[in-house]
Amino acid sequence: MSDPESFRHQTRAWLETNCPPEMRRPMTSEDDTFWGGRSTKFSSEPQRVWFERMRDKGWTVPHWPREYGGGGLDPEQTKIVRQEMAAIGARQPLVSFGISMLGPALLKYGTDAQKQEHLPKIAAGLIRWCQGYSEPNAGSDLASLQTRADSDGDDFIINGQKIWTSYANHADWIFCLVRTDPTAKKHDGISFILFDMASKGVSTKPILLISGRSPFCETFFDSVRVPKANVVGTVNRGWDVAKYLLQHERAMISGMGERGVGRPLGQVAADAVGTDEQGRLEDPMLRCEIATFEIDEAALACAAERAVDLAKAGQAHPAFSSAMKYYGTELNKRRYEILMSAGGIDALEWESERSKGGARPRAWLRTKANSIEGGTSEVMLGIVAKRIIDLPGA
Repeated sequence: MSDPESFRHQTRAWLETNCPPEMRRPMTSEDDTFWGGRSTKFSSEPQRVWFERMRDKGWTVPHWPREYGGGGLDPEQTKIVRQEMAAIGARQPLVSFGISMLGPALLKYGTDAQKQEHLPKIAAGLIRWCQGYSEPNAGSDLASLQTRADSDGDDFIINGQKIWTSYANHADWIFCLVRTDPTAKKHDGISFILFDMASKGVSTKPILLISGRSPFCETFFDSVRVPKANVVGTVNRGWDVAKYLLQHERAMISGMGERGVGRPLGQVAADAVGTDEQGRLEDPMLRCEIATFEIDEAALACAAERAVDLAKAGQAHPAFSSAMKYYGTELNKRRYEILMSAGGIDALEWESERSKGGARPRAWLRTKANSIEGGTSEVMLGIVAKRIIDLPGA
C-alpha cells in the first residue's frame, strides 16, 4: 500500500477488531509472555487468539518476507504497525530469540535451504531458540571461546560448555559459536552453527541468581554430532555472523528501557506514598526523580525511532546498538530503583502474600544483570568511545 495514512487507518481498525482486551493490559508475570516452541502452552485463551491472528497475518514478524511467514511490509509500514500496537497497549504476540537475533542473521548469511527450513518455523512460533555464546572463560572476551567442533566426514563433533544460556532448559534449538580451527587467531577459526537441543550429548543445568529465580543455564556438549550443512555463513568466519547478530541482540535488550513496561511510575508511587491536594505525589524528591526518569525514557524512545529511520535510509551506524544497549539497560535499572524507593520498607518483603512472593525485590535484583548480559556496560562504552566518538587512545 503506497499511502501511509491509508495503511495506518486500516492497521488501526484491524488491531481494534482483532486484539483481545486482555492482550492490551500490562504484563504482570512470566506467563504473560508467549515464547512458542515444540511443547508450548498458552496461559489463556486470549493469548492464543491474539498470537494466531497475528501469525496468520504475518505480523509476528511484519518486516520479514512473506515467503518466510512474515508480513512483507516495508520499514515505514512496520513502524506504523508498532506505533499502532503501542497506542492501544497491545502485547507482543510472540517473543523469540529467533525473531530478535537469529532471524536477521539467517536473512543476511543463511543459505536458501537454511532460510526455508528455519524462518517460517520462527515466524509461526514452532521452534524456541537459545544462544550459545558465553563460556566460563569467555564472557566479555567472547572470542576466547574454547568449545570445539572437530571435523568427522559430513559432520562436526562438538565438545565444550556454554554458560548464561538464557532459557536453554526450555529451548528446542541453539545457535552456537564453536572453534573449528584451534590453530587460528582467536577471532578467526570460529564457526556459527545450529543444532537441536534434543541431540545426544546435550545437557543443561539451571543457574540460581540472587533473586531466587533465573532464566540462565549452564549448557554442556559431550560429543554432539551436527551436520556441517548447519553452519551459517562460511566455516571459520563465524565471527562475522556473531558480530552482526550482537547488533540485533543489543538493540533488543535496549528495549527494556523504553516506555510501556507496566503501569506508569507515578501511578505506582502514588499507591505507596499518596498525593497532595493538587493530585501530585506527596514526596517532592520522589516526584522530581520520576520526572527526570520519564524525560530520559522519552529520550530513549526518540533515539529508537531515529535508529529505525537511519536504518531505513541506509545510514545506520553498526555500533549504535551498543549505545542503545547501554542506555536502555541502565535506564531499566533506574526504573526498578525508583520502584523500590516508592515502596519503602514494604518493597523489601520477600515471601508474604502482600508482596506477591517478593515480586518487586526479585525484579529489582534481576535488573542487576541487565548491564552485564549481552555485553557489559563497560564494554558498550568502550565500543562507543572507539567506533562512534573516535576518542584518542580508545
